[in-house]
Amino acid sequence: MSLPRARLLLVPLLLSLACAAPATAVRASEPAAPPDLVLVESSPVETTLDHADIPDAHGVWPEMVNGATKTVDVAQFYVSNAPGSRLEPVIQALEAAADRGVKVRVLAEEKFYKQYPETLERLAKRPGIELRRLDTAALLGSGVLHAKYFVVDGREAYLGSQNFDWRALEHIQELGLRIRVPEVVRSLTDIFELDWRLASGGTVPVPSPDKQVGGPFRARVEGGTVRVTPAHSPQGYLPDPGTWDLPKLVALIDGAKRSVRVQLLTYRAKGRDGSTFPELEDALKRAVARGVKVELLLADWGKRKGTIEGLQELQAPPGLTVKLVTIPRWSGGFIPFARVVHAKYMVVDGERAWLGTSNWERDYFTKSRNVGLVVEGEAFARQLERFFADTWTSPYAAEVDPKATYTAPNISGTP
Repeated sequence: MSLPRARLLLVPLLLSLACAAPATAVRASEPAAPPDLVLVESSPVETTLDHADIPDAHGVWPEMVNGATKTVDVAQFYVSNAPGSRLEPVIQALEAAADRGVKVRVLAEEKFYKQYPETLERLAKRPGIELRRLDTAALLGSGVLHAKYFVVDGREAYLGSQNFDWRALEHIQELGLRIRVPEVVRSLTDIFELDWRLASGGTVPVPSPDKQVGGPFRARVEGGTVRVTPAHSPQGYLPDPGTWDLPKLVALIDGAKRSVRVQLLTYRAKGRDGSTFPELEDALKRAVARGVKVELLLADWGKRKGTIEGLQELQAPPGLTVKLVTIPRWSGGFIPFARVVHAKYMVVDGERAWLGTSNWERDYFTKSRNVGLVVEGEAFARQLERFFADTWTSPYAAEVDPKATYTAPNISGTP
């Protein structure tokens, strides 16, 4: 082939490649699908506990509600707003959703309605929003609807330690999950539907195969993939009995080889009626006995009489170390029931984790409604390890002294 003829043949080839280039560039610029599981935090203002790379709940919640096209189902312990607070945009988003035809249902605990009625009544007056109150104690003899979660369009959900409380978004350390795993979203929807019926006088149905969740299920997180399994309570009031969380927590601890790190608001191995709750404490002690390092991080609300004694007995470093966290008072003055750490999660061996709404006391697993998730995979566990370490090593955390006499903080502000 002569050189001129080769050049002539080359021209259309180059033109075709040039025309194809823009399409390739467009495909490359298409945004990747969001992760199925995203850690979401709240941190007390005027502290060093905020993480710039973890989304804040006060931004995530309105975004989720504003994206609703069909339904928003909210289950909360209580709802407490304040003028100009970070919760106000969330409440406005629920109202706006109802205004555009989205079916909004709000379920709250009866026991706390009298204490915080204003915002619930505001929502109930809005056309398109239906409110029900669940009297958990009437059903179970004690306990509360302690879960904090909501489901949007049956396609994504949020669960975590944050109550629908303005303080939870500004003055309390909290941790939750934005979830796009269909099976987990369905399990939360099943629980909501059950409690919604119970709140209007319904009865607990016999568990059926179509309500069995199963798992674990694959989920994408930043940095990799994990396996997730729903973990809820209380026993006996679950659409799928296999989702009961207490046995799953014990199994996680019993499988630990190197470390167990737990953060909670409160921890008690004895019930308020004097009964014992050995399941989790025995598991922690078994872990220590086989050489596992156990670290327990709690709020300074644990200094209360009836709680601190058990923590002092448990403190036995270096095998099992208990720390209490004290958040400094806000510069603007005292805030009741705030300036505290309230996150609830566990990370085992930097590989497996649980995050939920339960404190570790018997009633949370046997009498109160709570929800959570077990996550298996280093990509997620590493995030929790860092979150834990940042609080554990912070100036706000101090080891429990077995010989000290503690004074409980005045959390309500009343004499």
